[in-house]
Amino acid sequence: MAVPDSPPSFLATGRGKITLVLLCAIAFLDFIDASIVNVALPAMRDDLDFSVQSLQWVPSGYLLTYGGFMLLGGRAADLLGRRRVLVTGTLLFAISSLVGGLAGTAGVLVGARLAQGVGAAMMLPATLSILTTTFREGSDRNTALGVWGGVAGGASAAGVLLGGVLTDGPGWRWVMLVNPPISLIVLGGVFVLIDGDRRTARLAHFDILGTTLVTSAMLLLVYTLVKAPDVGWGGFRTIAGLAGALALLIAFLINEQRSRNPLLPLSIFQIKGLAASDVTQLITIAGFGSMFFFLSLYMENVLSYSPLQTGSAYLPLCFGVGIAAGISSKLLTRVGTRPLIVAGLLVAAGGLYWLSRIPADGSYLTDLLPGLMITSFGLGAVFVSVTSAANAGVPADQAGLAAALLNASQQLGGALGLAIFSAIATSRTNHLLAARTPLPQALTEGFQRALLASCIFLLAAAAVALRASNTRGEAQQPATEALLEPARQ
Repeated sequence: MAVPDSPPSFLATGRGKITLVLLCAIAFLDFIDASIVNVALPAMRDDLDFSVQSLQWVPSGYLLTYGGFMLLGGRAADLLGRRRVLVTGTLLFAISSLVGGLAGTAGVLVGARLAQGVGAAMMLPATLSILTTTFREGSDRNTALGVWGGVAGGASAAGVLLGGVLTDGPGWRWVMLVNPPISLIVLGGVFVLIDGDRRTARLAHFDILGTTLVTSAMLLLVYTLVKAPDVGWGGFRTIAGLAGALALLIAFLINEQRSRNPLLPLSIFQIKGLAASDVTQLITIAGFGSMFFFLSLYMENVLSYSPLQTGSAYLPLCFGVGIAAGISSKLLTRVGTRPLIVAGLLVAAGGLYWLSRIPADGSYLTDLLPGLMITSFGLGAVFVSVTSAANAGVPADQAGLAAALLNASQQLGGALGLAIFSAIATSRTNHLLAARTPLPQALTEGFQRALLASCIFLLAAAAVALRASNTRGEAQQPATEALLEPARQ
């Protein structure tokens, strides 16, 4: 009996290529908004009379709801329809961006950032699950995830660059106002290119108790991590917040075991390597994500760079991540995800170690650029291979949930890393200032210690990655193949 020909490549068609560009553009919009406001913070403070304590909620408010509602957004996409949830999230994202750009008070801007995070938490898992169900496992999906990994890795750096350009140009408000017109273009593409899908559950069948427990736990956990550097890791508020989040998570897991329609079917963790991939992502982002924070402060406060100069300094990193992601998507079919993750993390750790040796009288060409490029090559490989490993073998009806787990790991990692490494840097700097060390040297040594700790985190992530799945993007066995049909034939 003749073996049937393999289905034609959707990615090889013009529609397939445009669909991939659209999905990555949506992801870029979400990823970039986590960092684009950072360079604009001083201008926002002066214009809207932010206090020092309240200013941190411009970046942190987005992180709080983005991470807090991610799991709910992913499961809603699986049950209510991916396109429906994507469109709703994009509309919320656009409206809140418009409100934030026109904000006349600090409170309105922070509220808009909180709403932006909710919209992004609906958009991102729906987008990634559309990608993994639209492009078949094999070369199509490897290539698609390679492009996605490049976008994910370069978006943070691009956010700092664009934030500097907009702040020095038309003003800080445009870091928010640039989103609505782009969102409208994206929505047009979604209706043209993404087929509507049927809902598989009614709101009445939603796990309301589980949703309340896990969302409350995530919100409390991210909030506690964000506030920990201010109130102290040993303070009552921090300990109580962490204990409360843990108690809510335990209650959530107990509820999921007993629920007839669980928000998080625990059977998903039976997929080999999925949990290890998510933990690897969490630790990696904890180590890598805060790099931009410390290096930006170093360039502006020690080397006296302007916002535009600071943003431009990350441009080579964007290219490095994109190049490494493209190469890694090709290597994935030959060596598998696990070797790429481990090798990429070791290379990125080497780059962070280089950066941890920045001097107070540093030079961009000798002290920053080499470390940034080494880090970018490693992380380009990691983002592609972790995303592929975390989605390997996931049935189509749980693709949104798998995407949400991976991206929730990313958001928690970002909050955890910034909280831990800020405390490390601040402690070292304050100690040196008390010893009458000049401010530039004290700041630099604080950044050095934080970046060295980040390097150690990447080494720990490499150890965890040894338990991740080692997929080469091969198709699933026939028994599973029916669950992995693309959203569109």
